[in-house]
Amino acid sequence: MNYHLILVLTIFLNTLNYNNATFQALESGVSLLEAQTQKKSKKKRKKVKLPKIDLSHWKVTLPVTNDKGKPYEIEPPEILNFASMEVAKPYMYIDSLKGAIVFHAMPTDSKTMNTKYTRSELREQMEPGNNNVNWTFADGAYMRGKIAMEASSRDASGKYHRTIIMQIHGRLTNEQRDLIGKKSNDAPPILKIYWDKGKVRVKTKVLKNPNLTGKALLYKQAWGDDEGFSFEQEVGFKKFTLEVIVSEGKMVIVLNKNEYKVYESIHMDKWGVFENYFKAGNYFQSRDEGSFSKVRFYELEVKH
Repeated sequence: MNYHLILVLTIFLNTLNYNNATFQALESGVSLLEAQTQKKSKKKRKKVKLPKIDLSHWKVTLPVTNDKGKPYEIEPPEILNFASMEVAKPYMYIDSLKGAIVFHAMPTDSKTMNTKYTRSELREQMEPGNNNVNWTFADGAYMRGKIAMEASSRDASGKYHRTIIMQIHGRLTNEQRDLIGKKSNDAPPILKIYWDKGKVRVKTKVLKNPNLTGKALLYKQAWGDDEGFSFEQEVGFKKFTLEVIVSEGKMVIVLNKNEYKVYESIHMDKWGVFENYFKAGNYFQSRDEGSFSKVRFYELEVKH
């Protein structure tokens, strides 16, 4: 078969296929252009993805106030329906294309006790709806999150605002609270993990006087901030994984299963006097006008 005959047959078959497609489209009442557009749109349509996060043991604090002027909180089991709650939608919502929960925070009047900053942040509840059941370092604990910074505003010097994405917060038992004459159960956070200008930075607490014992350890003023530690890898706006591993007298932070920071000292030993709970989300660290950040959590798990 010569080249010209092959060419004629090819043109004939292509014309036949085109006419057949046109006939079928017209027969169904749809133009060929519409049919082709529908076919392309189906190809482009992305699958819906859901975050791998069980919220049955978390409550959330939002950067909006309730009718008493306090930060709005949603506890389990109501938090399981956060995606359909109008009060939550601007600050905590599902990105079904990325498969993540987005935590959105900005400066508002919704401030918790002892801070000037606002948050869209989860608080662990080992017993759903109950803040009085927590864990100690001797009990052991593990938290892992797959996270990405979605967006962040910049300060006047052009540097990104920072936010806290994970915490371990200390808590006084009711007996400890009464022993030192406090009105609340609040204790210092032993761990703060920041997204700080594209890097992951860790801050923890140290005793101002390592010789303190007993009741003296329970006072906030007994504890100060360490100098902080920044991981070498720059995560920027890419996805990364953080792990927090706690055992008696020891705390380990792991970034992307590659870099490790180990805390094992007299400060960790004596922190064992406190109960603790995990926090995760977006605790925004700016009061600048118009500032904000959005943090995506793809996965979040806790083990005890």
